[in-house]
Parts: sequence; structure tokens; C-alpha cells
Amino acid sequence: IVFRGYDCAVHGVLNLAIMHYRIMIYFFVIVLAGCATTPQQSTAIKPAKTVVIEAAVKEQMIDTARFNILGRIAVQDRSQSSSGSFRWKHWPANDEIILFTPLGQVVAEISRNPQGVRLITSKLEAFYAEDVEGLTQEVLGWRLPLSSLQYWIQGIHSPFTRAEKDFNEKDQVMTIRQDGWEIHYGSYTAAQANQPNQPNLPRRLDLTYDSLRIKLIVDEWKAE
Repeated sequence: IVFRGYDCAVHGVLNLAIMHYRIMIYFFVIVLAGCATTPQQSTAIKPAKTVVIEAAVKEQMIDTARFNILGRIAVQDRSQSSSGSFRWKHWPANDEIILFTPLGQVVAEISRNPQGVRLITSKLEAFYAEDVEGLTQEVLGWRLPLSSLQYWIQGIHSPFTRAEKDFNEKDQVMTIRQDGWEIHYGSYTAAQANQPNQPNLPRRLDLTYDSLRIKLIVDEWKAE
């Protein structure tokens, strides 16, 4: 009798445990189903308007303003990832860009003028080409779209080709899509107290082209 009562108690405990287990499984399945069917809300900010701009005719093209900027850069694609800082001096027909490691060592010095492009590496090797994009791809392993970046860095599109631009409610450019590149503007500089009429300039840019991603943060703007 003792053993028979013990067996009944054991079976009762087991049945209760099985029941709780089934309830937990049922509840878990319901939760999973709810997660699968509940749509996720996007945190991306939708543009207030999108404008398509065709390439300008030669008479409408103007030179970009002179500037001298200091900032940080990060480059990533399928085969490499690197970061550091940069200094960029720009004139209408000339450019000087120096890329540094995080410790301040020179990685490359890029110079552009009407005659062509020169790139000097940290080993003092000099390379020459007609355009920056092809030269940086060959020497550094990633392309720097300088001909258009001189416009994008100022928050405007290049006038040479068709562009699509997204604007926010403040009429600031959020994204530019041009020549296969997508440039997203994360933030802008604050207006200077002594220059209230100067437009806010981009501070954070994220450029993508296929698998290539270039992040730029401008720490110091000196527009002329």
C-alpha cells in the first residue's frame, strides 16, 4: 500500500509538471508568433522632399569655394578596414590632401592640379595619374572620389552629372545619390556667432559605393 501510494503521488507530480511544461511551450510559441507577425518600426527619418537635378550646362557651372579642413576618416570594404585623420586644402583648380594614421604618421599625400595627380606614400614613393579616383584605387586599394567630393563635403551636388537629393524639414540636405555613390549627412556644424549668415556646413558624412564605405568627420572648417 505504501509503495502504491508513493506511485500515485509520483504520477501526480509528473502529470502536473507535464501540464506546466505544455503551458510554457504554448506560451512560448504564442510569443514567437507575435514577434514574427508584429512589423518593426523603422527609425530612419523620412525626407521632407526629394529633388532630381540634371547635369548643368557649361555656362551654369561655378567653381567650388576655397576651404581648409581638418577631420577624421574611416574606410571599409570587403578586403580592408582602416581609420585615421586627414587635412584637406582646396582651391578651385588645386587640392592638397594628407592622410594620417591614428598616431599621426603620414600615410599618403595627394596633390591635384590641372596637369594631373600625384600621390606620395609613406615610403616616399611617387605615383602619377590623370585622376585621383583611379590612382587611389591602384595605390591605396580604395577610391577617393575627389572630383565630386569637393562639392559633397560642402553639402552640394556635383554639377557635372545627374543627382538626386533628399532634404529634411529644415531644408538641409540629408542624402545625395550621384554617380553610383550615396552620401548621407549625419550632422551639420553650428552657426558661428561672428558669422550668422554663413550656412551650416556638413560635419558627418557617410559615403557608400558598392561594398566601399567612407566615413568622414570634419573637426575644423575654414571656408574662404
